[in-house]
Amino acid sequence: MTESTAARKPRRSAGSKATGSTGTKAGAAAAKAGATGARRTPRTAAAKDSATELVQLLTPEGERVETAANSPYAEYAQYVADITPDELRGLYRDMVLTRRFDAEATALQRQGELGLWASLLGQEAAQIGSGRATREDDYVFPTYREHGVAWCRGVDPTNLLGMFRGVNNGGWDPNGNNFHLYTIVIGSQALHATGYAMGITKDGADSAVIAYFGDGASSQGDVSEAFNFAAVYNAPVVFFCQNNQWAISESNEKQTRVPLYQRAQGFGFPGVRVDGNDALACLAVTRWALERARRGEGPALIEAYTYRMGAHTTSDDPSRYRHDDERAAWEAKDPILRLRRFLESANHADEGFFGELESESEALGKRVREVVRAMPDPDRFAIFENVYADGHALVDEERAQFAAYQASFAETEGV
Repeated sequence: MTESTAARKPRRSAGSKATGSTGTKAGAAAAKAGATGARRTPRTAAAKDSATELVQLLTPEGERVETAANSPYAEYAQYVADITPDELRGLYRDMVLTRRFDAEATALQRQGELGLWASLLGQEAAQIGSGRATREDDYVFPTYREHGVAWCRGVDPTNLLGMFRGVNNGGWDPNGNNFHLYTIVIGSQALHATGYAMGITKDGADSAVIAYFGDGASSQGDVSEAFNFAAVYNAPVVFFCQNNQWAISESNEKQTRVPLYQRAQGFGFPGVRVDGNDALACLAVTRWALERARRGEGPALIEAYTYRMGAHTTSDDPSRYRHDDERAAWEAKDPILRLRRFLESANHADEGFFGELESESEALGKRVREVVRAMPDPDRFAIFENVYADGHALVDEERAQFAAYQASFAETEGV
């Protein structure tokens, strides 16, 4: 990869603002204007950098990108050079089924069956591509949106829903699939992953660890601390940032002055920005990062440049802070449609394959509905049980108030 220096253009110092003029009011105003312009420069440079530093192997039109020996993507393309049509169909199947599960979970939340849901709509390629790059003995530390990665690790999708219904704290054995429980605290899993990676190094294992987080989490101190520990101890961990452009309602423009992958440079390990809507590129780049980690070459940061096409969670309303034309522009880059176009143009899949997959997708949706509706109702009072070991007067008071509030609904229904 080539390093862009545009985003590191030096800003005018405070001293030059005062002395860069003749001392007149007009000169001071000009100096102030110049400084304001300089403050805008890194943001503009970052926008340019995102277009020139993006690893892409499939275009939005579903065409393979040329990867000759002198191509900037050749280093990564070699990791998928021998991918078979069956494996490509597998990637497509994974993305379609993950999206179907996600849509069903969103509908169930709207129907009152789940308390909350964090949709991955639009991020299927980033998750399936990276998830399929992992080995069975690798360990994955997710956030709360990695439903596609969970699918790749063999976690039954219905096991993801118990927590969102409030009937369990996870629903699967993390050691059964080397897939940690979902992490709600933003960014903390980066530290967990780093510590685990340091541990397996001491154990002499040749496996790797991958930690998932979003662009918003990259602003958390925990993530920076994880970067530093991983670099200093040469930990075999890959940091996989799904940059979906929005940290709830906060845009990238208000989060960072440079592309996120460039942050790795300051900690002494490589960073790569990949087209997060390109499953093939995500698979290739993640294989590259995991293999170098297993060889003892230390951590790497992958920024999957993608888009959250839905709400942050079902309690969010994205129409309050972003425009429909922005989503429309990203829908044209839909990761599933992109791979389908490639499969069709390369004659790797026919209508029979797509038809069978549609039937499988509907069967999955039906199973998810049946399993969730068979789950018990959550214990509404469990929240008060484990606050203090020996009880507390204030908690008792709050429990009584909540019980009265719940009883009021029963009284209303009886009227």
